Amino acid sequence: MFSSELLARTQTLLAGLRQHGLTVVTAESCTGGLVAGLLSEIPGASDVLERGFVTYSNEAKVELLGVPRDLIDLHGAVSGEVAAAMAEGALQRTRVDIAVAVTGIAGPGGATEGKAVGLVCIAAQRRGEPSVTRQYAFGDIGRSQVRLASVSAALSLIAEVAA
Repeated sequence: MFSSELLARTQTLLAGLRQHGLTVVTAESCTGGLVAGLLSEIPGASDVLERGFVTYSNEAKVELLGVPRDLIDLHGAVSGEVAAAMAEGALQRTRVDIAVAVTGIAGPGGATEGKAVGLVCIAAQRRGEPSVTRQYAFGDIGRSQVRLASVSAALSLIAEVAA
């Protein structure tokens, strides 16, 4: 399912996290658990990957991660603000060191005014530090490709906050 390049990057990331004793939680919407799935594809990932939340609906974001409903109403589920709140909520509900959160529009539908298919917001946060949020405009490259590009970007953001 995952490319050999993505698997090699993941193996390197996990080794670095393991070396520094860091653990990870994922909070995923449009990727539907693919970030956690990629991390767990590598043998021995259980000493780094603690758990994953799949919060596809707005209700799940509110109930499982504590994302304020008014934040979703104000900025939309696909926003840097909501991605950051997802990461913060995942940290608050676990004892891990790093949280990564992904929310976006994988397509083919779902676009709204000002938010096109392929728009993805990713946030990563290390416990005790502010979150780092990135917005990506992958374009209408196909649902699977948007999701895989999001997974790749999430890996990069985990590495950034772990450094």
